[in-house]
Amino acid sequence: MEFELQARGGSRSAGNPTRIFLVVDEQPMVRHGFALSIGEIYPGTRVLEAGSLDEALNIGRQTPELALVLYDPGLPRGEEEDAGGAIAGLRRLKETLGDVPVLILTNSDEVADIVDSVRMGARGYVLKTSPPEVLEHAISLALSGDIFLPLPRAVLNGALADGPRGNDDILDRLTDRQRDVFELLLAGHSNKEIARGLGVLEGTVKVHVRAIMQKLGVRNRTQVAVVAARNGCFTGEG
Repeated sequence: MEFELQARGGSRSAGNPTRIFLVVDEQPMVRHGFALSIGEIYPGTRVLEAGSLDEALNIGRQTPELALVLYDPGLPRGEEEDAGGAIAGLRRLKETLGDVPVLILTNSDEVADIVDSVRMGARGYVLKTSPPEVLEHAISLALSGDIFLPLPRAVLNGALADGPRGNDDILDRLTDRQRDVFELLLAGHSNKEIARGLGVLEGTVKVHVRAIMQKLGVRNRTQVAVVAARNGCFTGEG
């Protein structure tokens, strides 16, 4: 199946290679809209578009300088894709692209989808209903090697509303400073942003994050958010 590489933004300048992103979505108007938005957020960035997973894989193989992929996993499964569905598609992308960061771009706010995507190696999970500043923040984190997650109160509360409540118990395990870090962590901030907000060193924040994970019995930031939601930390309005 043939495809076009559609570029947005400025041209390549000497000594300053144009950054290349790829938007993968089966709906032409949707992916074109996101391509335009990215061009406005990052002027001079070249944004390629793919309408299927196979097109995305072909582009990835032909574009070694690819810097980021925004992938809608709701694409129809191809003949080669296994029963894993969306996760199988993400797995194929990661196998083909290697270390190129992948952001999931979707309408699904299911907790299982968020957790599975990050476990499979996605650098973030962005809802299509999010404002442009959220997309910009997610891209920035992904490019810096961090992970972006949707604000738990907007995404996790509904799915886990009937789960066990133990907010006080969670907070009782943390020191005052760890509670500050915990709140900013759940809001999707990177370690660098938390350090800036609290006026401490980034290394200090990393120590607090490790301690929080140890006390909650989890291994990563996604699991911190899930545990917090299950224990009723986000029952109020935004």
